[in-house]
Amino acid sequence: MVIDLKRKHSYNPQPIRQRVAVTFDYDVLFTTGLFELDNPMLADVVAADGEPGTKRAIAVFDSGLLPHYQDLVEQITAYTNHYDDVLTLVTEPLVVPGGEAAKNDPQLLAQIHQVINDVGLCRHSYVLAIGGGAVLDMVGYAAATAHRGVRLIRIPTTVLAQNDSGVGVKNGINAFGKKNFLGSFAPPYAVLNDFAWLETLDDRDWRSGIAEAVKVALIKDADFFEFIVSHAEKLARRDMETMQQSIYRCAQLHLEHIASSGDAFEKGSSRPLDFGHWAAHRLEHLTNYRLRHGEAVAIGIALDSTYSYLAGLLSVNQWQQILNTLRALGFDLFVPELAEQLASPLSSRCLLAGLTEFREHLGGELTLMLLEGVGRGLEVHEVDVSLYWRAIEMLR
Repeated sequence: MVIDLKRKHSYNPQPIRQRVAVTFDYDVLFTTGLFELDNPMLADVVAADGEPGTKRAIAVFDSGLLPHYQDLVEQITAYTNHYDDVLTLVTEPLVVPGGEAAKNDPQLLAQIHQVINDVGLCRHSYVLAIGGGAVLDMVGYAAATAHRGVRLIRIPTTVLAQNDSGVGVKNGINAFGKKNFLGSFAPPYAVLNDFAWLETLDDRDWRSGIAEAVKVALIKDADFFEFIVSHAEKLARRDMETMQQSIYRCAQLHLEHIASSGDAFEKGSSRPLDFGHWAAHRLEHLTNYRLRHGEAVAIGIALDSTYSYLAGLLSVNQWQQILNTLRALGFDLFVPELAEQLASPLSSRCLLAGLTEFREHLGGELTLMLLEGVGRGLEVHEVDVSLYWRAIEMLR
């Protein structure tokens, strides 16, 4: 039998264009004393899923909480026992290291996956993540990748987690010396901000989260930045009511951007909310995570604001006000690792390698957020490296 390969066939299937639209709804709630027995918020949030029966859950929390809340395991257990018609813990709460250690040890991710498997959680079960942003990122990644997604309730315990990282849709861990190299976009089921956690933060962690408020104010809301400027002294001396107002507005601005940007899962090359972050992520790595994330972000904001000034985008008065406000909040705007960049700009530890990593992380062309005024961000796709060296020298 001879087959004529040139013969035209009548069957000619057309391309199929698939479009999937998915709507995510989740509440960011605020309270004080979340695990007090007379506070039904957590139970009400779980009950609101509308499914009958008691929901199964595991809890994972930040070891940094233990010195301040030595009875935390008992308190969580007592709470779920009190509301056992809604929620039950199927195993003892897991304790994991806080800070970047949570994101640098892949065994922690494996441990949570193992527990989810061993206790038989399903996709309609819950993972309660209690801690700072790094712990929420790691536990969120574990929840998002078990069964392709177990319901996650985030309970942020730091300023930074309550006003930024804990309210968004991203989860991740570090790998290959790069920040958040592994991760997922997976919105939480709910975020429960308990202001009581903030009372036991040390000064560095209290201050660190304010950097994210400065960031989002500078690119989106001049009035909010003016609030921070006029209340910098109160924020620095730990006035709780002022901090609560700052957290609420910062979280609100982050959520508005996620909902309205048209790119919630960052398919493009733009990430305005990462103003100051390309340098921050690199500095965290260069300092072996000696810097808190917010401390590195403050330096990144100072660096990109100084670059914006040198590039003629920002007035001298606005530039000075930004740096003075960061200092008034208690941030240092220079670290020895920046001096190393001036001494050896071509070394493997070069800060500006962070620009390449930032582009790789997003994909597409390099896109950085600079400032053309307070409350007015400007995206650029190329930079003058010599201006960044001048900016570093000026910060020194």
